[in-house]
Amino acid sequence: MANVLLVDDAAFMRMTIRKMIEEDGYTIVGEAGNGVEAVQKYMDIRPDVVMLDITMPEMNGVDALKRIKEFDPNAKVIMCSAMGQQVMVAQAIQCGAKDFIVKPFQKDRIIAALKRVLG
Repeated sequence: MANVLLVDDAAFMRMTIRKMIEEDGYTIVGEAGNGVEAVQKYMDIRPDVVMLDITMPEMNGVDALKRIKEFDPNAKVIMCSAMGQQVMVAQAIQCGAKDFIVKPFQKDRIIAALKRVLG
């Protein structure tokens, strides 16, 4: 199964997503709590896919996405957003995000996004 980098500033959210996707056979190879950490961990780990929150301290998800895509144009990134962030989601898609999921998360939607992005 695929290796996933999980990025969210809320530890409980990372724990929730981790449980959902590990039950389906995916492996969490790293976690980050902000965009700066996300970019560095992506460069170090080179995961198959990144689940990246939009709203985070230090560097938001859209800016982190841009840096990751500069480093690796083929990076597969799924953006995670709360309701009402349509403008940021649209920016993320324009910057190369492959899919997005909306909080509160539903396991079937997360797994469907992972399967679609990983092809």
